Amino acid sequence: MVVTLRIPPRPFMSTIRSAGEVIGTIMTDTIQSSSTKTVTSFRGPVNFVHTRCRITVPGTSSMTKEKLSSNFLREKKLIPDSDPPSVKDIERLYQFFDQSTKLVVLTGAGISTESGIPDYRSPNGAYSSGFKPITHQEFLRSTRARRRYWARSYAGWRRFTAAQPGAAHIALASLEEVGRTNFVITQNVDRLHHRAGSNPLELHGTVYTVVCLDCGFSFSRHSFQEQVKALNPKWAAAIESLDYDSRSDKSFGMKQRPDGDIEIDERFWEEDFHIPTCQKCNGVVKPDVVFFGDNVPKDRADKAMEAAKGCDAFLVLGSSLMTMSAFRLVRAAHEAGAATAIVNVGVTRADDFVPLKINVRVGEILPRLLDVGSLSIPAL
Repeated sequence: MVVTLRIPPRPFMSTIRSAGEVIGTIMTDTIQSSSTKTVTSFRGPVNFVHTRCRITVPGTSSMTKEKLSSNFLREKKLIPDSDPPSVKDIERLYQFFDQSTKLVVLTGAGISTESGIPDYRSPNGAYSSGFKPITHQEFLRSTRARRRYWARSYAGWRRFTAAQPGAAHIALASLEEVGRTNFVITQNVDRLHHRAGSNPLELHGTVYTVVCLDCGFSFSRHSFQEQVKALNPKWAAAIESLDYDSRSDKSFGMKQRPDGDIEIDERFWEEDFHIPTCQKCNGVVKPDVVFFGDNVPKDRADKAMEAAKGCDAFLVLGSSLMTMSAFRLVRAAHEAGAATAIVNVGVTRADDFVPLKINVRVGEILPRLLDVGSLSIPAL
C-alpha cells in the first residue's frame, strides 16, 4: 500500500517522534525510503515536503502475501457490503480531523473484520448464526464450560494470530505517529493495533495474556499454549493436524469466532482435555479479557472516561457501540461538548445524537484520508 503524506509546516507537540522517524531515515540533506529504495535530496532548509512512502507493518514481509484478500473476505462474508467512500465522505472526515486538536479514537470489531477476524453484530456476524459467546458467570461456575472454551481457543489460536493488521490499523498508526490523535481506545482483543505500531488502551483486555482468578498472576498466552500442549499431547497433535487454514474449504466445519476460538465438536474436548492451572497458586485461569456479563476494570474504565470527557473530538471507527462500556464514552464526549463522528457500516447505538455518520468500511476511507493531506509533520 502506498500512502501519500502531505506535510505542511505546523507547530507540534514535543512528545511526537521526529519527522525522520515517520517518513524514513533522515540525514542532513537526504531522505531515503528503505522500502522503495528511492532517495530524495533536499537543498537548504525544508519547510514543506510532499512525498510518497510505503508503510510496512513491523514483523511482516509482504502484506499481499500475509493478508487475506478483500475478495476472499467478501466471498466468505466476513466483511459487510458497503459502497466505497465518496469524495464528500473523505472531505468531511478530513475536516473533522483538521478541526480537532485533542482527538480521541475508539475502535471496534469493524476495523478487524478486514483482517479476517469475524465480528458479532454485522449481518453475517457470529450472532447471525445463533452463536452465543461464553459469559463471565458461565466461565466461573462450570468446569465443562472452561474446558470447552480453552479447547476451542487453543484450536483457533494459530489462525487467530496469523491475522495481519489491515489498511485501517496501519493508517491509524500513521496518524498517531504524527500526533493527529491524542488517545486511542480499542474494544478489540486481537492486538492488531499493536502490531501496526499503535499503543491503544485495551478496554476489553486482550487474549494475548492469561490471568489467574485467584491470585491475579498473569502470564503470556504463548506460554499457556505450550502448557496445554504438554498436558494434552495427543489431543494437540490431532487438532494441529487438521486443515483449518483461513482460505481452506477443508476445515471440517470449524468456524472461527470473534475472540479467536473455533467451533469444534464436543468430542474433541468433553472428557480428555486438561486445562493448565496457575503456576503460582494452582488456581483457575482465564484469558485477560472482559467476557460478556463482566465489568471493565475500574482503573481502565476511569482512564477511558477521563479521555472521553477531556477531548475536543471523539471518533468511532468500526463499532456499533452496542456494549455500554463503549457507548457511554461517546455519549460522555458528546455531553462534554466534543465534536463526535462515526465511521461504521450499519446502525449504531449513537446515531441519534452523533452529527457526522459515514457509512463505509474503515479500511477504505482512512488510507484515502492520508492522501488528501491529513498528516501534519513539523517543519524540518
